[in-house]
Amino acid sequence: MQIEKKDIRALSKDQLRDFFVENNDKAFRGNQVYEWLWSKGAHSFEDMTNVAKSTRSMLEDNFVINHIKVDTMQRSSDGTVKNAVRLHDGLVVESVLIPTDTRTTACVSSQVGCSLDCNFCATSRLKRMRNLEPGEIYDQVIAIDKESRLYHNHPLSNIVFMGMGEPLMNYNNVIKAIDMITSPEGLGMSPKRIMVSTSGIPKMIKKMADDDVKFKLAVSLHSAIDEIRARIMPFSKNFPLADLRESLEYWYRKTKNKISYEYVVWKGINDDKASIDALVKFCKYVPCKVNLIEYNPIDDGEFQQASEESIMAYIKALENIGVVVKVRRSRGKDIDAACGQLANKEG
Repeated sequence: MQIEKKDIRALSKDQLRDFFVENNDKAFRGNQVYEWLWSKGAHSFEDMTNVAKSTRSMLEDNFVINHIKVDTMQRSSDGTVKNAVRLHDGLVVESVLIPTDTRTTACVSSQVGCSLDCNFCATSRLKRMRNLEPGEIYDQVIAIDKESRLYHNHPLSNIVFMGMGEPLMNYNNVIKAIDMITSPEGLGMSPKRIMVSTSGIPKMIKKMADDDVKFKLAVSLHSAIDEIRARIMPFSKNFPLADLRESLEYWYRKTKNKISYEYVVWKGINDDKASIDALVKFCKYVPCKVNLIEYNPIDDGEFQQASEESIMAYIKALENIGVVVKVRRSRGKDIDAACGQLANKEG
């Protein structure tokens, strides 16, 4: 009976060192292998050229490296790149490279499918198959960093967890991936350049604050009226806005970091004065900024982009109370490359 091999990247450096000692080798060999796995991004044990062949064979006998593979890559005329990423078990997720004049941002996935049921989101129509492992999240970032260097002549500058899945429903693996991304032994990226976007799970927002995370927080809000939010995001019936507000106030008290609200304005859903007034009131609770997002329709149903007049009404009302507002236009339309929660169903 064949024993299933463990992904070697699930081991810490200390566990790797212990493995070599237990197998009559030197502890420092664990340091070498760890560097190959993370800093050098080895895809196979044969890549580890300064490790003895007999040692590589031993690793081959005991472990696998479950690397991702970029199955298909599409490049937009605006420089956006969308990757269909195949995992070791054949499942597929998406990641996106979003360039501007001054930086490149990786939008990465944290789950295959999604645990939640947002009605406007293509990913929510996919059953959640499993959580991504830390190495699979890390690999998406490495792949996009290479594409950033190749197509835009500079390294990746920012990361957003806005692809497939709800990051806080895969909390431990997301945190481990971010730890490696920010480690000098990984990419060495500043945590201030990383943003985790959640649909709003109060107890997990509080846990992040208690864990003293250094990355930024975004909340996929879309309405500050419970009834409307529950209509477009049914799971939020279990997490009313009063609870979300309390968790965000807790976050700010602990971290002193502003919150970003991701907010799509839809025609006939949240483009009225009552919705604008409710968001203005909600924004007064905690220091924040608002990103108004251009919607990428997933069908011809109820969710359609609101008028420019409605967008301007939101901007005026928010700026009147001193809230910074940005309008994010959909990128990569010719390749259908919106990030996961707003992705087109054909993606």
